[in-house]
Amino acid sequence: MSDPNQLLDALRQAVALTPDNHSLRLHLAETLGNYGYWSEAEVEYKKLLAAEPRNENVKLGLANAFLQQDKNAAALVVVEEILKKSAGSAPPRTYVLHAKLLAKTGEIEYAIRQYKKGVELDRTVADESFASRYNILPPSRSSDDKDEVVDGKIRSSAGDGSDEPLCEIERPRIKFADVGGLDSVKEEIRLKIIHPLSHPELYKAYGKPIGGGILMYGPPGCGKTYLARATAGEINAAFLAIGINDVLDMWLGNSEKNLHQVFERARRNRPCVLFFDEVDALAASRADMRKSAGRHLINQFLAEMDGVKSSNDGVLILAASNAPWHVDSAFRRPGRFDRVLFIPPPDLASRIATLRILMQGKPADNLDFESIAQKAIDFTGADLKAVVDLAVEAKLQQAIKQGVPKPLTTKDLIAAAGQLKPSSRDWFATARNYALYSNQGGQYDDIVKYLRL
Repeated sequence: MSDPNQLLDALRQAVALTPDNHSLRLHLAETLGNYGYWSEAEVEYKKLLAAEPRNENVKLGLANAFLQQDKNAAALVVVEEILKKSAGSAPPRTYVLHAKLLAKTGEIEYAIRQYKKGVELDRTVADESFASRYNILPPSRSSDDKDEVVDGKIRSSAGDGSDEPLCEIERPRIKFADVGGLDSVKEEIRLKIIHPLSHPELYKAYGKPIGGGILMYGPPGCGKTYLARATAGEINAAFLAIGINDVLDMWLGNSEKNLHQVFERARRNRPCVLFFDEVDALAASRADMRKSAGRHLINQFLAEMDGVKSSNDGVLILAASNAPWHVDSAFRRPGRFDRVLFIPPPDLASRIATLRILMQGKPADNLDFESIAQKAIDFTGADLKAVVDLAVEAKLQQAIKQGVPKPLTTKDLIAAAGQLKPSSRDWFATARNYALYSNQGGQYDDIVKYLRL
């Protein structure tokens, strides 16, 4: 049957005659999607999901139908639910679908990692268009290939002979306006990073180099990484996000080499925001180390920050840590991380601003953001996102059962907030002890002030 309309009509009639034939309905939904009838495919997937609520293939089909219609928030809820419940055993195409959704939110680095994970599990789920857009190379070796050992060392599997680190250069589109609250922190970053780039002639006249470092610390989920990405977007700079897996290597000397390559790449792409997440893993206190390998890496880190062999002019270094008490004190010397900023959970005004941003693009009915924020005291930005996701998920389940989507209400979000507890409390329980008993230099005065100790 070559005419797609005839094929679809035949399938619709067959499903109408045997409405309980789930395999046939799934075939109809998939065929509708193949011919671009995504809204109708969505309806069929919802009917299937009502009958088979645990069917992951149906959920993924529904998420894809949402994605194709730019219903990204609804798609993200479905995909993240699968990833959460699968405990690492989600179908490979789940990761590819997640990557596409992440890319739409600007989380390019995370999107690329998820895409690669899906393709490594099953190469048939690869999307050439997505891979081409973000310059993602296909896996160079099959999974059953063995590493070649030469002189007791495993040969690199990069395949192209390049010494470039695996981290990706980004050009974030988000700006400070997309970050709720944190006005005082934004102003510090403007003074340290943005103004020097906006008025280079003034800084040159005073002999002040453009660059430097800021260390942000606080409870997890308060927006440190998001703020770093927004900083790069604010000044249209390159953004290089570095994790411990981008630097640490099992072979002696390779970690230092990787760190040097990271800084060199930032220098070649200046102005560049070089962001180290969980920096305490790379810059741990040398007093806590028994082996020399970790000390060598820290010494290399300090030398790179000082620009001993190469100038860091135009390289803006941001770092985030949930455990600043583990960072070596040498990093706080002027010229390195000479600005240490406490990133607390958002206050009432910041929670309102964050909720407004999180609710953009979602169907809502005259939300009272202040009432919702009042019910979310001590909630981090990540907690507030969880509140919105929980409310959307509950509303989505209602829509699937009733077949009619309804807008989110204040009551929905307050109910979701009541089901969650602030994740910041455990962090403050630990931070309080450091603020009380290990604050000789006054580095934790911000915590003392925040907790009113």
